[in-house]
Amino acid sequence: MSYESIASNVLEQVKKAGATGDLLIDTQQSLSLKCNQGKLDEHKVSSSQIFGLRVIDNQKVGIAYSEADDADSIDSMVQQALQNARYSKVDEHTAIVDDVATLRSDEAWLCPEDTTSIDEKIEFALQLEDALLQKEYVKNCPYNGVTDQLSQQYVYSTSGLSAFQKSRGAVAYAYALAENGEKNAMCGTGQLYRDFADLDKTAIAEEAYAETVAMLDGEPIASGHYDVIFDCETQNDLFGVFTAIFSGKWAQDGLNPWREKVGKLVAESTLTLFDNPLNKNGFGYSIFDAEGVATASTPLLENGVLKTLIHNSATANFYQQSSTGHATRGAKSNLGVGIHQMEIAAGETSSSDLYAGDLVVITDLSGLHAGANPISGDFSFGASGYLYRNGEKQQAIRGITVAGNFYTMLDAIETIGDTQYWNWQKGSLMPSIRFSQLTISGS
Repeated sequence: MSYESIASNVLEQVKKAGATGDLLIDTQQSLSLKCNQGKLDEHKVSSSQIFGLRVIDNQKVGIAYSEADDADSIDSMVQQALQNARYSKVDEHTAIVDDVATLRSDEAWLCPEDTTSIDEKIEFALQLEDALLQKEYVKNCPYNGVTDQLSQQYVYSTSGLSAFQKSRGAVAYAYALAENGEKNAMCGTGQLYRDFADLDKTAIAEEAYAETVAMLDGEPIASGHYDVIFDCETQNDLFGVFTAIFSGKWAQDGLNPWREKVGKLVAESTLTLFDNPLNKNGFGYSIFDAEGVATASTPLLENGVLKTLIHNSATANFYQQSSTGHATRGAKSNLGVGIHQMEIAAGETSSSDLYAGDLVVITDLSGLHAGANPISGDFSFGASGYLYRNGEKQQAIRGITVAGNFYTMLDAIETIGDTQYWNWQKGSLMPSIRFSQLTISGS
């Protein structure tokens, strides 16, 4: 039976019970390869599917899921969701989105034909590891892998909504462990493309090696206050820790420190940040959210002013607004909100001016969640990177801590670079930002 037929059957049962509902269907097919000292250590081919039903009966929400698609399992899922709703508390703001839209993604772009054979992918993985193992000082490549994944997502509702998107992603990554006497270091990187043929094993190996060898000589610097630039990886991580400041759900729950600041200046006036789920070059691309609401580019900060919080239909109803298309929900979970694909507008500062004078460039952060308080904004992370003097890279840095407050930091932006960069997993697109006088604890 097709997924459309299963959905029709499920939603018809829901309507006959006097309820409304929506059905998520997620499917994945993946190939995973890992190597160990020149031999293939993992060759895993897997496929999965999961159905996630949400029903609303008398303003009470019930969820249930099934990984099987036989009639008995599907019927049981429906009955379980309806029963769960009966024992839930009333939620006056939650309702199934009243939309009869039909949404379909551009498969030609998001899901190109795979022309690379499995044997070629295995050879790629072996050569990637070998390229690092042949390097001076490299003792091991403990984390490496190649993954090729095809994903599909469907959303159907009793309102008549039908949404479908399909995408492919090919990943290659490698981390090198290097030793020189008593010194050791491990760094790595990866690439993510829609077409496996676009992956470049030489570039991955060279970047991972260069960073690892540089860090062999890394040492702490003197404690003090430094201008700081986070590279495209760590800046993505940093903003990711604090994305709840844009959450309408957090605001509804009384946790969001920006819940009463929409329309007010909350950051330096040069900062413009938005969620851009329709940029096809990123892997946060999505034409609809978990409720099937069509997505769009959403300004969050415009010249430092908070323009909106992000909403699903429930938080939007609470605030008497429209959904911004930011609903999240897994087959086993309740409704939430989340950013699809963060983008920060480029500034006007050239790279030479951005790196002028003395500063610290952070290339790795540790303790991201344990070291951060998203409510207060305070953070303290272990870090490594590079010290720049007079605009020139002077030394590698390890064993330091970078600390500050994220919210005040957004008011301490010294300048923003004129070029945007994707992080390697292509979940965000940002220019380099120079933050003024963060606290560095070192030697």
